[in-house]
Amino acid sequence: MSNSQEREHIVWMEKYRPRKIDDCILPKKLKDTFAGIVKSGELPHMLFSGSAGVGKTTVAKALCEELDYTYILVNASDDRNIDTLRTTVKQFASSLSFNGKRKVIILDEADYLNVQSFQPALRGVMEEFSKNCSFILTCNFRNKIIDPLQSRCSVKEFKIPKDERKTLIEACYKRIVKILDAENVDYDGKALAAIVVKYFPDFRRLLNELQAFSMQHGKIDEGILSFSGDINISKLFKFLKEKDFAEVRQWIVENLDNDSAIIYRKLYDNLKGVIKSSSIPDAIRIIAKYLNTVSPDDEITLMACLIELRLTLEFV
Repeated sequence: MSNSQEREHIVWMEKYRPRKIDDCILPKKLKDTFAGIVKSGELPHMLFSGSAGVGKTTVAKALCEELDYTYILVNASDDRNIDTLRTTVKQFASSLSFNGKRKVIILDEADYLNVQSFQPALRGVMEEFSKNCSFILTCNFRNKIIDPLQSRCSVKEFKIPKDERKTLIEACYKRIVKILDAENVDYDGKALAAIVVKYFPDFRRLLNELQAFSMQHGKIDEGILSFSGDINISKLFKFLKEKDFAEVRQWIVENLDNDSAIIYRKLYDNLKGVIKSSSIPDAIRIIAKYLNTVSPDDEITLMACLIELRLTLEFV
């Protein structure tokens, strides 16, 4: 593979991930808070909560790099086993860093960690190694993190204030323009602005969609607004209405790269006109039940939710 081909296959999200807090696109209050941590040189245990793609992991890494702290990232959605705590986490926390500074363990997507085993045990590990190691937990759903862990962390909610939304979208657009220019990708400004608004504040999803579309079409035009990467929820409802569970399962497999929370939200947003009005309260109750379920297998959990919806509700 040539050097140019290798460059094409680099994931833009990693290639252009900000390395400093000042380069992160964040609400002013959050940015000032993290800049203060860098200036102080002291990093407490932290819990970052917010929707997918808003910059939680990027900020965690940027803090470590600016503070020159040695760190590891553990993806809790993959390594949620209690053995990961006993081996990877404890071994790293117990050793000294090469530069003599603090070490940091980033537990990404910590809301996937088992609330009966991993999370309670983590509490003791955080206390045991607090003198030389800080923990940063990121999550989409703060309510899935047990209170004893939350109380040991400085909690930061990654929310976009209404009065800053326009400014942050403009900053996001300018950042995307720089990336497309660097990649020599032509773009239609109007279409680009529309796609930025569509996916904001999920910067990761936005960048992934732009990279995938540009690799297929060589440019960014209005076609991206109906790009196949989006979730076709109407197709799912059609399969459910027909009780074609084989197709429902296939739909799930084809959409597993999407955050399951986004799929549940799509279900919630599109209930009207699909099921009878009298069934909507039950539908919301069922969706909420599965949305708050911590499961080792998202595919099976989503399939169970959809089966319950179909067997419980009256479709139009």
